[in-house]
Amino acid sequence: MARYTDAVCKLCRREGQKLFLKGDRCLSPKCAVDRRPFAPGDHGRRNAMRRKVSDYGMQLREKQKARRMYGVMERQFRRYFEEASRQKGLTGATLLGLLESRLDNVVYRLGFADSRSQARQLVRHGHFLVNGTKTDIPSFLVSTGDVITVRERSRSTTYFKERSQVASSGNLTSWLSMDTASMSGSVLNEPTREEIVVPLNEQLIVEYYSR
Repeated sequence: MARYTDAVCKLCRREGQKLFLKGDRCLSPKCAVDRRPFAPGDHGRRNAMRRKVSDYGMQLREKQKARRMYGVMERQFRRYFEEASRQKGLTGATLLGLLESRLDNVVYRLGFADSRSQARQLVRHGHFLVNGTKTDIPSFLVSTGDVITVRERSRSTTYFKERSQVASSGNLTSWLSMDTASMSGSVLNEPTREEIVVPLNEQLIVEYYSR
């Protein structure tokens, strides 16, 4: 499976804003965006001085921002868009709903991880059950009524013992519920655009793929 392996702080700097790809580090003085608020590379500072960005440039940047925020490669992201375009409703909102419904994102939203990349690793290592079945596919799409639970054998690890004290803090949205006692979360409904709190303009992504 293809995945990005370079420094993720470069991605935030390229997009010119924090994508929270490294959890709490993004809120600390070590954040690369705060220390070097310009794009990486030899021409990063000079490009930052450019005033005009084309419509295509804005559309591309918004697509890249969404793709990097959710940790999805280009081919898979395009498949999500194609699936969203086939469904009823606004394509952009449906696209974000699909991305939010990924198991790794749900694990992140429930507070079991500080970032989506960390959540993806936890899922791949088989720490979670979906409706009682071990699921180690980060791209698995949850549905209304699904219950995501930390495996019994995983709860005894130091990580999840400490995590139970902070789970559900900060990232929990209204379409999810959390039971810290049983270390499980439930999907209350499919996420609507109003419930998806991300700094994205999905219409620009639709325009990019509709060229």
